[in-house]
Amino acid sequence: MHPVHHAKTRPEAVAVQMADGRQLTYRALDEASNRAAHLFRALGLQAGDCIALMIENRPEFLELCWAAQRAGLYWTCLSTRLVADEAEYILADSGAKLFVTTRRYAPLAAAIASRRPNLPLYMIEAEAPFDDLAEALAPMPVTPIADQRPGIDMLYSSGTTGRPKGIRPALPEGDIAVASPLFGVIRNVFGIGEGEIYLCPAPLYHAAPLRWSMNLMRLGGTVVLMERFDAEAALALIERYRITCGQFVPTHFVRMLKLPDEVRRRYDVSSMRCAVHAAAPCPVRIKQAMIDWWGPVIDEYYAGTEGIGICAILAEDWLAHPGSVGRAVVAEVRVCDEAGEPLPPRAEGLIHFEGGPKLTYHNDPEKTRASHNHYGWASLGDVGWVDEEGYLYLTDRKSFTIISGGVNIYPQEIENLLVSHPQIADAAVIGAPDPDLGERVTAIIQPLDMGKAGEELAQDILGFCRANLSILKVPRSVEFRADLPRTPTGKLLKRLLRDEFWDKADV
Repeated sequence: MHPVHHAKTRPEAVAVQMADGRQLTYRALDEASNRAAHLFRALGLQAGDCIALMIENRPEFLELCWAAQRAGLYWTCLSTRLVADEAEYILADSGAKLFVTTRRYAPLAAAIASRRPNLPLYMIEAEAPFDDLAEALAPMPVTPIADQRPGIDMLYSSGTTGRPKGIRPALPEGDIAVASPLFGVIRNVFGIGEGEIYLCPAPLYHAAPLRWSMNLMRLGGTVVLMERFDAEAALALIERYRITCGQFVPTHFVRMLKLPDEVRRRYDVSSMRCAVHAAAPCPVRIKQAMIDWWGPVIDEYYAGTEGIGICAILAEDWLAHPGSVGRAVVAEVRVCDEAGEPLPPRAEGLIHFEGGPKLTYHNDPEKTRASHNHYGWASLGDVGWVDEEGYLYLTDRKSFTIISGGVNIYPQEIENLLVSHPQIADAAVIGAPDPDLGERVTAIIQPLDMGKAGEELAQDILGFCRANLSILKVPRSVEFRADLPRTPTGKLLKRLLRDEFWDKADV
């Protein structure tokens, strides 16, 4: 299916509902995406070309993505948190032939325009000297372009372990209604059907929020779009719009669970029948607490921007396999040793997918090669194991493994415990330099109340760890921060913390 179908059969149905009350109907979406597709052609863009978007969550974001989708283009979405150098790198690397942003990012757009003067740049609600997108679209037809063909996103990895890399899949063939494997997972595994009311609490420039929102629009659903996440506001939207499904990250759950009990009880969330989470491993205690609150509707999947495979698990199965991210539903999971050879059940190793969509990192053949073993199986760089039934359990990212005194220690287990502490809002565990051990386990804590940060809280945290972890995993030190660096989709930018410690090391 495709939004054009719903524009014909249910033109006044709401495609996008902004949290602030703005709406976009399927008729308006169809007309806007047609106008933009005509503009792309008028600017000389042809199938296989790329456009770049740096836009906050708003209806125009999805209008432009659907326009690119029906014009056979790649669309690259840039984080609104980038600085000029980072944005310019992605624009150059992607080969973007058009850049669209909004007035909110005018200073950054000006910096980019001065460095890339030949790149066409349009702005939503423009101010001089930028070209206004609405003015450019106004004379364009609302009917489809003559040469429609499907396009696809070209997104960049979030850069948790280095500079982001573009994932450039092959352009789909056939009709614009052709759907990705994720569409089948959403419909057939999670049981999400036509006309759902879907909550998107995260930025659309990330893979999961964007792809889930567009697939829900294929199903004719209403995407309730938050401009930014707020725990209580999300609960209020679920009650107000009778949200039936949504896609979250564990950080969202942590923040909702740490609301006062009287606030949580204030909102009716009984309409929610599928709350899917991904992006980062969810601590068992956090997920169990969400199921205790919302019921057995907390489902999960494991995948990546690269799209090489998908695992999924429904709440009922998770209760029987706590901690698992599910079994493979796209491609086959293979856990391998350092030589790339498959390991038996319950043996820990690097997770690979066999038989999934092809993985190619744009302009980086070495990274593409390094992401595959000698069997041709592709990996996202995560470590884990599978049980005898094929359920996958994540341990950590290979690059985050702490080697202390020759022993491998995986931070995720420690972080999962730490965020369950009643006085901790967020936690990161890294390997800091140590002249004796090589690396020492260090906990970096964001307390609920920064005023309580200090030696007393640090000792309480260490005692909590000693009561629940083996001695090798207990942090050697605790540091406090007012905030931890996370992407808006909840991925911890651990490399920034690790670099901070290693840059000042004298070992």
